Parts: sequence; C-alpha cells; structure tokens
Amino acid sequence: MGAPKRLRKKYETPRYPWRKDLLDAELRLIGTYGLRNKRELWGHDFQLRKFRATARTLLAKTPAERAKLEKELLTKLYRIGLVSEKATIDDVLDLSVEDLLERRLQTQVFRLGLAKSPQQARQFITHGHIAVKERQVTAPSYLVIRGEENAIKYASISPLTNPEHLTRKALETPPSVKKEAKE
Repeated sequence: MGAPKRLRKKYETPRYPWRKDLLDAELRLIGTYGLRNKRELWGHDFQLRKFRATARTLLAKTPAERAKLEKELLTKLYRIGLVSEKATIDDVLDLSVEDLLERRLQTQVFRLGLAKSPQQARQFITHGHIAVKERQVTAPSYLVIRGEENAIKYASISPLTNPEHLTRKALETPPSVKKEAKE
C-alpha cells in the first residue's frame, strides 16, 4: 500500500458569506448555468482567481522574465477558449466567472440545443448520453477546449441518437406548436 494523497478542497468559500448582493448573484448564476450547488460555482471562481493571480504576478516581473511565462498562460487560456489569439495580460484580468461557466460541457450542450434546459443537459451528461469527439464524457464541469465545440453530440450507445426518440421530438417542437396542440 502506498501513502494516500491528501485530499484538498478545490474551492474557497466567500470572505463575506452573508452579503445579500453576493448571495443573489450566486443564486442567479446557479440558476442560469444549472449548477448543482454553490461549491461548483466557488470551484470555478477559485480557478479563475488562480489565472488572474498568475497574470498579476507576471505584470510585476521584468519583461525578460515575463515573456515566456506570459506566452504559456495566454496559450493555455486560448486553448480553453477564454481569450482570443491576440489577447494580452489585461484581457486575462478582465475575465469573469461567466466566461468560465460558458465553457462548461453542460452549458455547451444546452446552447447547442441538445437539451431543453441546463438541468436536462446535466442529466444527459451524467447518464452518459453525451460524447465529445466520440469519447463519452460524464462530467458536466468538463471544460470544452477550442475546436471541440462542433464535436459535441449524442453518444453512440445512447438511445437519444435515434431521431424518433420522444425526447428528441420534444426538443425539435417549438413552444408555440405545443401551446396550439393543447388548445
């Protein structure tokens, strides 16, 4: 038996947990992006804070030291899809948690129209109905890298690949047609 790794939290809680404006903003983001709980939001916020802290430390270095590290950071963020190809360190400092949440697989599935809501997108992903580049992904928090957006589809083993599936038909039917059918 080897030594077990020390489990670490992948998030930090807010400094002021009872501020009404922060609570409302967190709740709005959780509802908009279909997150399970605030820990998921805090995790992405923590990840973003690490990117921004790295950018701030780069600003303090001399231009000779800074060039290589700046290129590495910007390349990584470009690959994730958070910044453009000609981005600067200032663009990294301007990032918000919404930018990171938009890159989640759950959000991408909903935006592509493979699910009716972010919650349904989460369910499809966790149940194994979604694949990225022919690889089944079951983590809703998977960050979709640049170029993978067009490779998101239903998994080959999923019953949702059949266009005649009831859920697929419900996705294709516009809401106005559903209202007319009820009347």
